Amino acid sequence: MPADYSKELEVAQLAVQRAAILTKRVFHEKAKGTVSKDDASPVTIGDFGAQALIISALKASFPADEIVAEEEAAQLRADPALRATIWELVRDTALADPAAEALLGGPIKDEETLLGVIDEGNSKGGARGRIWAIDPIDGTKGFLRGGQYAVCLALLVDGDVKVGVLGCPNLPVDDSTRLAEGMASGQTDEGAGVGVLFSGVLGQGATSRPLTSGALAQSQSISMRKIAESDIAGATFCESVEAAHSAHGDQAEIAKKLGITNPSVRMDSQAKYASIARGAGDIYLRLPVSATYQEKIWDHAAGDLIVREAGGAVTDIHGKRLDFGVGRTLVNNKGVIAATAGVHARVLEVVREVLNKE
Repeated sequence: MPADYSKELEVAQLAVQRAAILTKRVFHEKAKGTVSKDDASPVTIGDFGAQALIISALKASFPADEIVAEEEAAQLRADPALRATIWELVRDTALADPAAEALLGGPIKDEETLLGVIDEGNSKGGARGRIWAIDPIDGTKGFLRGGQYAVCLALLVDGDVKVGVLGCPNLPVDDSTRLAEGMASGQTDEGAGVGVLFSGVLGQGATSRPLTSGALAQSQSISMRKIAESDIAGATFCESVEAAHSAHGDQAEIAKKLGITNPSVRMDSQAKYASIARGAGDIYLRLPVSATYQEKIWDHAAGDLIVREAGGAVTDIHGKRLDFGVGRTLVNNKGVIAATAGVHARVLEVVREVLNKE
């Protein structure tokens, strides 16, 4: 009988939903018109604030669990103005539903507690025990340009992803909306029909629901579009916006070899995993641009599980499953290939052909 992760799932969903309230506020108040990622940038403010809120929620319910997160509080200890800005945001962020907020342990007590909470994300990761991986704003440039970003949270148990949650404030709620080229910028989280919370639990499938500011909305099951190899020409690719993150030229050649004629859709963050998981796209490629770069576990853990639970397959360019049990990075893997199960093997074959030519 599979382990019961219902409490972990509920806490993770509400923690991501609460953190997204803060990231949306930061975007509207501070991000518009900003393109930098310097120390006082909106990304820094949102990263620290969202990370603090998520860790506080996790520690309220699971005090013994370890946490892998990117930020540490030394910068805030040295910068009182930045610390005060982040504290004000965190202090004023709460779920509108009192029962949901109480489940997350309520507000962080004071500024000093805030710093201690942020520093709880210092786990080295590994293959033993319960470890949460957090990316408070995945897709920082997407966040700044009004494109796609995600608030990401995953639970690993003995190195295996058991629960994954993605909050995508700028994706359309309607699961039938196909990916479109304009999604990389000029998006908004305002109005009805925008903002999605995706979830997956190992062995229990994947779901989507509208992102709210209170209690969890009703969910629905999601699944990848079923495509046979013979129909692969009609597939939709998605890839990173930034050429520094993934080799665009190789990806274009791979698409050509597969006979795919639809233009690739470039977007930031794990919103790509979420989009293919619900059938809005079909293939996500992240090909290595550096022999030495190691992907961070928090950039992939939740999306990897959600795609697999939606009927997809996720491997690296050598056909190996992503290994989240060797620390804070995917040191044993190179690149990512995520696709609906029926075509993954063919995509992998063509990826190898193209990369082996170089």
